[in-house]
Amino acid sequence: MVIWFQQFPPVTQALIATLFTWGVTALGASLVFFFKSINRNVLNGMLGFAAGVMIAASFWSLLAPAIDLSEEMGILPWIPAAVGFLAGGAFLFLVDKILPHLHLGLDVSEAEGIKTSWQRSILLVLAITLHNIPEGLAVGVAFGAVASGIPSASLAGAIALAIGIGLQNFPEGAAVSIPLRREGFSRTKSFVYGQASGIVEPIAGVIGAAAVIFMRPILPYALAFAAGAMIYVVVEELIPEAQQDKKTDIATIGCMVGFAVMMILDVALG
Repeated sequence: MVIWFQQFPPVTQALIATLFTWGVTALGASLVFFFKSINRNVLNGMLGFAAGVMIAASFWSLLAPAIDLSEEMGILPWIPAAVGFLAGGAFLFLVDKILPHLHLGLDVSEAEGIKTSWQRSILLVLAITLHNIPEGLAVGVAFGAVASGIPSASLAGAIALAIGIGLQNFPEGAAVSIPLRREGFSRTKSFVYGQASGIVEPIAGVIGAAAVIFMRPILPYALAFAAGAMIYVVVEELIPEAQQDKKTDIATIGCMVGFAVMMILDVALG
C-alpha cells in the first residue's frame, strides 16, 4: 500500500486517504439497511472506541512529530505544541458555539449553537460533522508532514492514521443513520444523511496538506492544532455521549481498546 501511495503527490495522497475515511463513514451508515435500532451498550462501546483512537492519534501521529520538528527547527519544542494545541481547541470551541447541532439522545430543544428552525435530522448530522473536521485536517496535515521531510513522519504512519480514523468513523456513520431511521426516515434517506456527515473530511484533508506543504514553518503548529481540535471533540462530545447511561464500563473499555489499536497501528506501521 505504501508503494502504491508513493506514486501520487502529497495533496492527492491526502485526498485519497480522506476519501477512504469518508467511505468508512458511509459503510457505517449503511447498517441502517439492516437494522432499525442499535443497542445502547453497543453504541457506547463504539463511541468509546472512537474516543480512544482520537486520543492516541493526537499524540502518536500529531503532537510527537510537532515536538520533534520544533527541535529540528531550533524552536523551543513546547511552544508550537502548546500554542497549536490550544488554538485547535479554541477553534472547535468557537465552531461548537456557532454551528447549530444536536447530540444523540437529546430533544431538539437542547440543540447547541446559533438558534435555528432546522430539522432534527440536519442538527444530528451537523453534530457528527463537527467530529469529522479535525479528523480530516489531521490526516491531511500528516501527509503534508511526510512531504516536508520530518524524520519522525512517515508515509506508513500517515496511512496508519487514516486507517485509525476510518475505523472510528464506522460507528459515527451508524450513530447518525440508525437513529434517523428510528425516527421514521426511510432507509435511503437515513443512509444519505449518515454518510453526508463525512463529506467534510476530504475537504479538510486537502486544505491541511496543502497548507503545511506551502507554509512549512507553520507545520509544527498545524500538527498540534489538529491534535487540540481532536481532543476537544473527545472531551466535549464523544465521552459525554458515550457515558449518558449509568453503565459507563463499556464506554471506558471501548476507549482503552481504541487507544491500543491506534497506538499499535502507528508504532507498527509508522
